[in-house]
Amino acid sequence: MEKQSKRYRAAIQVADLQKEHPLKEAVDILHKFPKAKFDETVELSLRLGVDPTVGDQMIRGTTPLPNGSGKKVRVLVFTDNPKAALDAGADHAGLQDMMAKINEGWLDFDVAIATTEAMKTVRTIARVLGPKGLMPNPKSGTVTDDLVNGIKAVKAGRVEFKMDKTCNIGVGIGKRSFTAAQIIENAQAVIDAVGKAKPSSFKGHYIKSAALSASQSPAVRIASAEYSKY
Repeated sequence: MEKQSKRYRAAIQVADLQKEHPLKEAVDILHKFPKAKFDETVELSLRLGVDPTVGDQMIRGTTPLPNGSGKKVRVLVFTDNPKAALDAGADHAGLQDMMAKINEGWLDFDVAIATTEAMKTVRTIARVLGPKGLMPNPKSGTVTDDLVNGIKAVKAGRVEFKMDKTCNIGVGIGKRSFTAAQIIENAQAVIDAVGKAKPSSFKGHYIKSAALSASQSPAVRIASAEYSKY
């Protein structure tokens, strides 16, 4: 707690955290904050004005990050042809054997992909994968029979965004070691993707606020002009 308070006190010397800043300025401020001893993840947070109790207003989707996420993504593929999946770049592949391991508590992967046929069986462990955000889903591009491109997209930095029950979305968009230009491009890609996911039936203020932060930094508020068109 003492370290965090020192870091926060140092951060507020850099900029007024109560103000909103243009995206480029927000990224510059983030780069000036004191750094942790590891390469922190940079996160973009968005607060939406939709109603989470309305079915078509549960916002979710995927988008490629132009500069990747900076994270090594471990991919598990549920398939009856594990060799093909492994040859395509998967870290783990299989079906019944993988499901048995998961039921025993094994979860050493970041993204799960399933073929259309395998998905019929994978549904039986939805209660395990679902709460952890690891369940393959057609909307996120993780139920596919094109394993080569599916795995390649995930490994290259395709990220999933999903609104929680309080209408917030948080997406890792890179690392503190990224250049300002790389973070700006990745942030804009996510803002645009979330903006395009706006339900056609929704009327009102869609993206209400946005902010950038690193793993151990305070948030920098982003000016509404950066997302007001949505």
